[in-house]
Amino acid sequence: MKHPFVKMHGLGNDFVILDHREEEFSLTPEKIQLLANRRFGIGCDQLIVLEPSFHPRADVFMRIYNPDGKEAGACGNATRCLGSLLSDEFKRPSCTVETVSGLLTTTKLSDDLIQVNMGEPRLAWQDIPLAKECDTLHLPIQRGVLSDPVAVSMGNPHMVFFVRDVQGIDVYNLGKQLTAHELYPEQANVEFVEVIDRETLRVRVYERGTGVTMACGTGASAAVVAATHRGLIDNHATVILDGGKLDIVYEKTVMITGPVGYAFEGSFTNRLFESSCQTQPTPQTPPLQRTAL
Repeated sequence: MKHPFVKMHGLGNDFVILDHREEEFSLTPEKIQLLANRRFGIGCDQLIVLEPSFHPRADVFMRIYNPDGKEAGACGNATRCLGSLLSDEFKRPSCTVETVSGLLTTTKLSDDLIQVNMGEPRLAWQDIPLAKECDTLHLPIQRGVLSDPVAVSMGNPHMVFFVRDVQGIDVYNLGKQLTAHELYPEQANVEFVEVIDRETLRVRVYERGTGVTMACGTGASAAVVAATHRGLIDNHATVILDGGKLDIVYEKTVMITGPVGYAFEGSFTNRLFESSCQTQPTPQTPPLQRTAL
């Protein structure tokens, strides 16, 4: 049996999108890891699975899986890619996506320019969540030249550091160490942010369960939220990521605007999972629960 997919990206942050609204396909952590593998599978930063939504205002329910097989709560670039597909499907510019973190609204501004309202960021320590009560604007974390990060939740946990020169930061090794910090029981997405001026941020990201990515919508959002609360910028900034630029406005909710790209579409069969080149078994975890809305 063939399983169709679409491959898309937001500034090089790439996704394999599976539509399970009509046909359910059993996914295990091992299958997710194999699909996301760039040598033995299709390859992606996240696997996106569409399911029927039972919310009266939502068009679809979206699940997000990292390459390690674990489920994530939010992904800004994936939501923008999905928004483009849904606008084409439903023949209207605005669509609503239900996630485990809540409802997200997308708007197609042009063929490749998609906007998403990511909702309100969370700054309370228990909402990140953190392992203990802390001042989330000044976390007691230090690693070499890095110190004093900000904790933000954009539906997923972030640790935001401000640095003088982001190009001088070993994003991979420092990110790998910090993502598993004991203060973050669910692990953290780690952002390294250089303030260019009051309207421009240069950001590099280490995503939990994925590694260094070309772009990260929630990471860019967390950087703008953190910089705004630190008084480093006003509530609007152009965020320069490795893969390109996002325009982000923070006015109670966070609005991301940027391009998306269509790569290709195809299909795979269960023969993919019969390969001898499979990853080690991963403990099965239950799917994240949908938020009561």
